[in-house]
Amino acid sequence: MKKNILITGSKGQLGSELQDVYPDFPEFNFFPTDIDTLDLTHKKNLEDYVTQNNIHYIINCAAYTAVDKAEEEQELCYQVNHDAVKNIAESAKGIAKVIHISTDYVFDGTNNQPYQETDPTNPQSVYGKSKRQGEEILLSIHPGSMVIRTSWLYSSYGNNFAKTILRLANEKNEINVVADQHGTPTYAADLAGALLSVIRFIEKEGIFPSGVYHYSNEGATTWYGFAQKILELSDITNCKVHPITTDQYPTKAKRPMYSILDKSKIKRTFNITIPEWENGLRLCLNQIFKNK
Repeated sequence: MKKNILITGSKGQLGSELQDVYPDFPEFNFFPTDIDTLDLTHKKNLEDYVTQNNIHYIINCAAYTAVDKAEEEQELCYQVNHDAVKNIAESAKGIAKVIHISTDYVFDGTNNQPYQETDPTNPQSVYGKSKRQGEEILLSIHPGSMVIRTSWLYSSYGNNFAKTILRLANEKNEINVVADQHGTPTYAADLAGALLSVIRFIEKEGIFPSGVYHYSNEGATTWYGFAQKILELSDITNCKVHPITTDQYPTKAKRPMYSILDKSKIKRTFNITIPEWENGLRLCLNQIFKNK
């Protein structure tokens, strides 16, 4: 019997990429939803949806991700990143397994080596705090769940850093990009494939190793290095990128200065190979230019 997978936030970057990889996983039935078809803040509707559609897995891609805006829209941010996750946990308990997508922003960025799942969290922004509380409420109500933290997500869908740099490069001869924040860009299509590979592994092995995992592409860079690579791979030569410090680019929300994630656990547990970030970027840019 095919297993039924509910995808929340299906119109976002990751949700859209998941829909693109459906054909590679014919053993599953997919139920993509977004706020217009399933409002996660309405628990009764969610419970009904899960039971009526005999959902076996929920991949929660729904999130409030406007990091700076969250400092002003705190209530809305917590509704999506905490309250909705609580509803998912309660609706799924005893019925469906939950894979919840979280973020590197749960860390304060003071590490000097890749963050492991067991490292203490200390979010510095409303967004980071709301995501951390979402992790905690999920694992307390539905301990047999999985949290997968990722970082610097981008895609050919939606709005993201890669698309912003391409737009700015068309509008300006020079742009300034922060060069002292270190992390790993993650192509949402790579994460999408990994998520479904994890479920395929679970089905094959008959085990669900719950808990917290980290997934980003391999390697590391800065936002400045990321921007340079975007222009290089796009053959854009008429725009110069200048490195600046975080202090020179003040934002409402504080970002982690270092948020490189250690992926050993997810690779070891599910026997997955993770592509280098430059390879993911190359594929994404090809898709963006193809869609133009």
